[in-house]
Amino acid sequence: MIGIELTPEHPVDRIGELGAAAEANGFDTVFSSSHYNNRDPFIALDRVAGRTDDVRLGPGVANPYETHPVTLASRVASLDEASGGRAVFGIGAGDPSTLENLGVEHDRPLRRVLESFKVAEDLFAGQRVDHDGTFRATDAGLNFEPPSERIPIYVGAQGPHMIRMAAKHADGVLLNGSHPKDFAWAAEQVEAGLQERPEERGAFDFAAYASVSVATDGEAAREAARPPVAFIAAGAAPPVLDRHGIDGELAGTIGDHISAGDFEAAFGAVTEEMIDAFCIAGEPATIESRIDAVLEYADSFVVGSPLGPDLDAAVRLAGSVLPSRRDRA
Repeated sequence: MIGIELTPEHPVDRIGELGAAAEANGFDTVFSSSHYNNRDPFIALDRVAGRTDDVRLGPGVANPYETHPVTLASRVASLDEASGGRAVFGIGAGDPSTLENLGVEHDRPLRRVLESFKVAEDLFAGQRVDHDGTFRATDAGLNFEPPSERIPIYVGAQGPHMIRMAAKHADGVLLNGSHPKDFAWAAEQVEAGLQERPEERGAFDFAAYASVSVATDGEAAREAARPPVAFIAAGAAPPVLDRHGIDGELAGTIGDHISAGDFEAAFGAVTEEMIDAFCIAGEPATIESRIDAVLEYADSFVVGSPLGPDLDAAVRLAGSVLPSRRDRA
């Protein structure tokens, strides 16, 4: 897979344009990030479906808390129908701080994600479902034609237990990281999960879901990386911060600024070390070498937000450094 993330902070028709450009520049999968405060990812992905022929499409990633898992499965199946069988189901536990804004209790995330996509697989197979676990469903089913082919399930993950669970039960993992240190560590978790993977599950795709910012002006690319890096640093677990030598107190301060809505202060507090740890940022040659380093461990690569200071140029530039890697897809 050579994928790209398109964030519907932009109008959905603009996402459709960028999706068409992504396909023209060699990307084979388009993910749309899923946050309540942005536009609906499924509407955005439908716009992409209408302007493309072959790219696969999916939320990257939806969570089964703010939307009931059965409803979420129905939306993915609807996207599959609308796109002629091109859906991918990206599912993860969601951002606890964002869910807190909605009064949603972020309980038992690993179990919730696993149960959600297992129930979705049954629904996609045309079955009716009774479920009583982290959520309930009674005689639930899809009252339209189920997908003609199996929809791949990708789990968005950062922690060791979620990574191992994905390797055991899903078709792939979308590891939210940008640095080889993170992927070297994650590769060990993937291997542990694969040891328990049933043979009938088939091949597994270890995909890097990396924050990327690319431009011909490398400094402009790094500056554009500040907003996503601020959010990544603020939400990073202590072991991740320690792995990169990042000051946990400063990361906490950035999180406090974000919670208070003082984004200028949050972005201004991002250090060069944080950008290096949490984003692949710079001119195309730098991006290419950093992607190569990540692909020493990962099987696939997804170019994630922010892409770059100029979105159209970023899609083109990112596509230009990825063709030699398409034999890995």
